Amino acid sequence: MKEIKILGTGCAKCKKLQEMTESALKEMNIEYNLEKVTDLDDILSYGIMMTPGLVVNGEVKSNGKLPSVEDLKLMIS
Repeated sequence: MKEIKILGTGCAKCKKLQEMTESALKEMNIEYNLEKVTDLDDILSYGIMMTPGLVVNGEVKSNGKLPSVEDLKLMIS
């Protein structure tokens, strides 16, 4: 099971990243647990200075941008 975290305070890009990530995960047909991290201290603990951020199994895969769904699939797999 993939552990996915979306890091962001709730901005439009953060919400869009969550939607796109969920879409990619459904297309990949894999089990996952998705958590939305909104606490600034928690976000900073990942070394992320710009949101949105994507963390897969504890590893930061993206921050400060919106990757395409295809790129998200690569980051998740």
